[in-house]
Amino acid sequence: MKEGLLKTYPDKKKISSMLRMSKKTMEMIRTIDFKKFPSNVLKEYYDVMRELISVIMLIDGYKTYGEGAHKKAVEYLGDNYGNFSSQEIMLIDELRVKRNKISYDGFFVREEYVASRKAKMDAVIDKLVGVIEARTRK
Repeated sequence: MKEGLLKTYPDKKKISSMLRMSKKTMEMIRTIDFKKFPSNVLKEYYDVMRELISVIMLIDGYKTYGEGAHKKAVEYLGDNYGNFSSQEIMLIDELRVKRNKISYDGFFVREEYVASRKAKMDAVIDKLVGVIEARTRK
């Protein structure tokens, strides 16, 4: 087994709860003025993506742990779900790095950064949800 991955079992209640939280976070994102609070919006977008990737991993029977867990989750998606392009994986990873800089270094992103990526972020989230819906129908 790869370093940073832990075998687990698909917990349907946890999956359902995590999906509900992601939907609530997306509702919140839509209420935030991204021109006024671009860093906050970016953090929330990334958190939704990370949560949805965690749901996919949980469905597959895995979770990440330890140092670099978020990076490992992004790598897992790229390694195991070829329907995500390298550009989409790079976007998620770019958001991960920006989110860390925001959270730990007080970094501010510009509104143009969020505006130029908003449609792509929404599309990635929709695609993640689509994977989850397809995997839970089985």
